[in-house]
Amino acid sequence: AMAEGPPRGRTPSPGPGGAPGPPSPRAAGAAAGSAGPLSPPAAASKWVRLNVGGTYFVSTRQTLCREPKSFLCRLCCQDGPELGSDKDETGAYLIDRDPTYFGPILNYLRHGKLIINKELAEEGVLEEAEFYNIASLVRLVKERIRDNENRTSQGPVKHVYRVLQCQEEELTQMVSTMS
Repeated sequence: AMAEGPPRGRTPSPGPGGAPGPPSPRAAGAAAGSAGPLSPPAAASKWVRLNVGGTYFVSTRQTLCREPKSFLCRLCCQDGPELGSDKDETGAYLIDRDPTYFGPILNYLRHGKLIINKELAEEGVLEEAEFYNIASLVRLVKERIRDNENRTSQGPVKHVYRVLQCQEEELTQMVSTMS
């Protein structure tokens, strides 16, 4: 009976290795410079930290407010009680959305161009653009989806040939008119 093997006990699982550590005091490091007492608070308030579905993004308030009616502008620039936005332990705004599609949204706000990686579905970017209420980006993504649909629906060019039955002089006359 050789049924004995290694013991079937559970190995202790490692602790939360991927958990973010305590926030680093950036303001203290910035205060060590000789920029003056007003520089660190102004610099700190310029940057916004976002926790989108567990992934951190950092951007400036100026970038996030490129579209004044957008969710992101209302979130970080107006910071009103009507949004009721929560922050995590690092002070990042919590947004319960898919971080995969947030990159193209943020890049559009940074430079005004729509860049979508080939592995991302344009419909996913459209969904996020609509959620964040970025009207100009919604239009761009819809145009791109429409262009792609038109391109794929055309497929290979199909030729239609007609067989004509005619006499010799009719054929000569028809060929000369065609050229």
